[in-house]
Amino acid sequence: MKVFVFLLFVTSCTFGQNEYPRNYFVSPLEIPLQLSGNFGELRPNHFHAGFDLKTNKKEGLFVYAAADGYISRIKITHGGYGKAIYITHPNGYTTVYGHLQSGFEAIEAYIKREQYKAKSYEIEVFPMPNELIVKQKEIIGLSGNTGGSDGPHLHFEIRDTASEKIINPMYFGFDTIIKDTKKPYLMGLYVYPLNDSSSVNQSKRRLLLNYDQTAEGDIIVEKIKASGKIGFGIFVQDFDNVSWNTNGIFQVKTTLNGKLSFGYQFDTFSFDESKYVNALIDYEVYKTQKIRIQKLFSKRYYPLSILKTDENLGVISVNSNENKTYKVEVSDFHGNVLKINIPIVYSSEPITIKEISKNNKYFIKAKRETIFSLNNVTVTFPENTFYEDFPLNFDVKNETVYLHQDIIALQNSFKLSIEDTISSEKDRQKMFIGYYDGKKYIHYTTKRYKNTFSIYSKTLGQYKLIKDTILPSISIAKSIEGKWISNQKNIELTISDDLSGINTYEGYLNGNWILFEYESKLKRLRHSFDDGIVTEGKNDLKVIVTDNVGNSTIFETQFYRSQKP
Repeated sequence: MKVFVFLLFVTSCTFGQNEYPRNYFVSPLEIPLQLSGNFGELRPNHFHAGFDLKTNKKEGLFVYAAADGYISRIKITHGGYGKAIYITHPNGYTTVYGHLQSGFEAIEAYIKREQYKAKSYEIEVFPMPNELIVKQKEIIGLSGNTGGSDGPHLHFEIRDTASEKIINPMYFGFDTIIKDTKKPYLMGLYVYPLNDSSSVNQSKRRLLLNYDQTAEGDIIVEKIKASGKIGFGIFVQDFDNVSWNTNGIFQVKTTLNGKLSFGYQFDTFSFDESKYVNALIDYEVYKTQKIRIQKLFSKRYYPLSILKTDENLGVISVNSNENKTYKVEVSDFHGNVLKINIPIVYSSEPITIKEISKNNKYFIKAKRETIFSLNNVTVTFPENTFYEDFPLNFDVKNETVYLHQDIIALQNSFKLSIEDTISSEKDRQKMFIGYYDGKKYIHYTTKRYKNTFSIYSKTLGQYKLIKDTILPSISIAKSIEGKWISNQKNIELTISDDLSGINTYEGYLNGNWILFEYESKLKRLRHSFDDGIVTEGKNDLKVIVTDNVGNSTIFETQFYRSQKP
């Protein structure tokens, strides 16, 4: 594997850049652009795949096609991008517009037809090239807050149509719109002893380093006294001139005695690579302190295409009578560079800060399949589930599975199986394996074979077999039973389920299926009378909500409505 990485280094020792059309796409919003998230920004379990554009903290702004093309895909989900529209352009690129409140006019009518055809709020459709043709600056939708959005904004992407790789929008001329003259800002600099024979500044543990800043804004660090294999990490943020919030960085390049050691640049990547964000950061620090230290080394190779590294994967070996010069350059897209200079000298001084003792009796070899069984629990870790070897804490107490802590990054899923020899068949039909998130148990999709329950997961922590016999809840803020509601535009219900969570919901008006839009963040179901299903006079409404183990609640009411002006 090291041979491959070395070849990658010698053939790609500089970051290449493709030529992209800089004047082809226009802004999808008519307001001045401000970022709430930039391309490649480090997010939970993924790299951010585009721009998050602020919409003045409100919904309903016009969203425009960035160039001529046709709507090639519409995907509507409860999470993710919520309501999303994809436009394929004749120049080989596709633009994506996410978290929309709705499509616009004919596009929204098309969406509604497809939802009623599928009898589902969640749809994914692929219109033909001649169905929904759009021109540059044509309104395609209204900005919103749907899906996994934490607030009103527009998610905007540019993809290569053939490969579906995401490309940094800055390359297409957006750097001329979003001005930036500010250097990235160092929040913390860290050094890591990487094996049993390593030490740094008489410590066997990760250290936060002290540093000074020059008048030009560069960083100077006192000599690092080390021995053995070590690595560095940075906690760094970037700011532009107009957005007033932090952004992710664009490029990192480190050199050891003048030669490239480790680096990456957020030009383009595939969605399959996004999971490697947890290998790039110090995952334990992120989970325990909520800060993302970007590691400038790797103990094991992983196939993240944006990485450029030497044969040592950025790991530095400090041997007797050696002095080394280590430099880090952190850049934003506009070429503002933060420089960090770190002199390293060999030292054999005695250790004063020892490594934290870990007496766990189970041990993970990342390259091997490992199966552990205890009481009624079996956990299977396929080879390459983890990025590194480590001692695992595994125990079963009071029907709870303690599977280490969520401080270790996983590359792939493991299997957890729990055998139940106590419950009746009737009870087993209402059971699932839940993950404890610190407040409550979260439902995992659970498969059952006879009396054994199994899940696949990428998260270590506490698990338990849960029985759910509690019905979902359906409520309405103000009763409409027997009332005339001719002035209302919508019917809104609140639905929730405290254990296994909501799986499906169905609404019927006078026996006909109707579209309810579900906003999970607000626990809200909403039906619009604009859909035209309501009848003149008396109407019977029926809503059925079912949780993930099959418990169902039915809500029924009767109301009156006039369609006449």
